[in-house]
Amino acid sequence: MATDWPTARELMTARPSTLPHDAPIARALGLMRRGAFHEIPVLERSRLVGMITFESIARRASRSLDTKVGHILILPPLVTPTTRLPQIAEELLATGLRAAPVVGARGELLGIVSRTDIVRALATVEEAARTRVEEIARSADLLVHETDICRHLIGQIRLVEEHPLPVLDRKERLVGAVGVADLGALLYRPVTGGKRDVRAGRPALDVRVGSIMHAPAITVPVGTSAADAARLMTREKVSSVFVVEDGRPPRTVGQSELLQLVIGKGRTSAPRRGVEDVYVEITGLRGSGDPGLLAEVDHLVAAGLRRIAQHARPTLLSLHFAPHATHRTNDLTLEARLHTEDGIFYASHTGWNLLAGVSDLLEELDGQTQRVREARRQRGRAVRGRAPDEESPVDDPDLERRIRAATGDDEDAEEEA
Repeated sequence: MATDWPTARELMTARPSTLPHDAPIARALGLMRRGAFHEIPVLERSRLVGMITFESIARRASRSLDTKVGHILILPPLVTPTTRLPQIAEELLATGLRAAPVVGARGELLGIVSRTDIVRALATVEEAARTRVEEIARSADLLVHETDICRHLIGQIRLVEEHPLPVLDRKERLVGAVGVADLGALLYRPVTGGKRDVRAGRPALDVRVGSIMHAPAITVPVGTSAADAARLMTREKVSSVFVVEDGRPPRTVGQSELLQLVIGKGRTSAPRRGVEDVYVEITGLRGSGDPGLLAEVDHLVAAGLRRIAQHARPTLLSLHFAPHATHRTNDLTLEARLHTEDGIFYASHTGWNLLAGVSDLLEELDGQTQRVREARRQRGRAVRGRAPDEESPVDDPDLERRIRAATGDDEDAEEEA
């Protein structure tokens, strides 16, 4: 039975905080800090003209805080009140945003739907109750230490915007996390007599991560359900949790991984379509100097999905590229997660050849789906080939004698009886 997904009208926050297009960046940062927002709708004469995001501000850290927000706006996806949860999740993942405005028939702003709203609703979805966090967790792109300087994180702002990063102490123990809200508090500090960026004799970003991180980090053990993780994230008001296992680096389950569950479930319940309609998310592929690289990856993905579709119906494929934090090699780790009607399949590859890694991942996923299909066929043949009164042979040396006695074919058996 198809899931009865909630609509944007049921999920949204009505009358959200907004900014006029001529408001200064300082005012936007102050509002983000007070409300723990990542994006804020911007209006011009009550008409929605775009959104201001923390990332768009952080990427322009050299700009004056008096700069008007209208100069660095982004165009968000527009959601209507009847848009259902899986479609909203797709829009947010496709744009990399944490929230989308809900607009009426005349383009008026009715509310805003955030990833937090979706995660709260996901805690009641059956698929999330059946899925374990280790099935959807992703390796942390960057492990930060308490003694690292915050300025270095600005160069990794996309990573920080997507997931809070785990913070380790000198003994490599997980002691906290640092996210975009922590950086926002660092960039903007109100003082007596006005609100401005406080330098205190040195650049604001030249402080250690340990001084701004939030601690302790929110963790879950292996075996926790995705629904329980969603409830924990909602209760603790965090955008991700770390999956901990003895002797292994912490892995991350964030809002994006939970949104993928929503998309995969929503597409499974939708009418059957071709592989062209499979949702493909590629993350971590940044800074490439080869303009044809993404096209090559897309070609390999399309061919791989066509092979997989012969054995299972794919609904969502997530590819994540994680370059190793070293300049000595060009190695990177590729992680793939495939959602199908038959479940979730996972594969990883480490090496220097990116395209070969994508090809190997898709071959591995193809092999996994083939094995699952063949196992199902074997079980079906075993059930069909068994007569209703057929029993498995029993190793009993007296069986034949008893049968002959019952049918009168064994005189010795009659005399014995």
